[in-house]
Amino acid sequence: MPSDLAGERRRSTRVRLKVAIEAQGVAEPLTCEGKTEVVNLHGAFISTAVALRVGMTVDIRVVLTGKCARATVVYIDREQPRFCGVALDESQNIWGILLPPDDWTEDDWEGVPE
Repeated sequence: MPSDLAGERRRSTRVRLKVAIEAQGVAEPLTCEGKTEVVNLHGAFISTAVALRVGMTVDIRVVLTGKCARATVVYIDREQPRFCGVALDESQNIWGILLPPDDWTEDDWEGVPE
């Protein structure tokens, strides 16, 4: 089944989590508020106050943790263009999940300072 194949290609488990974020454009003048819908070690599905575009580089700051990470917009929902998928440039748990899934191992946290 296609849905099974899609799940097998995931690099880390998705977690439903609504947390406030701020997105700031890196090469473009943009700052907006938003929230996560689903997160994983490699990115998130988010909603933002302003529509983003595929290929755009943004810095995502999680309000709760104060942690920030650079990400690239990789998906825009055609029906709801303020919902998008972002891929973190470096795998990391910026989301504030204290007990992450088993496959969120430190071996996957490339480039994360200790």
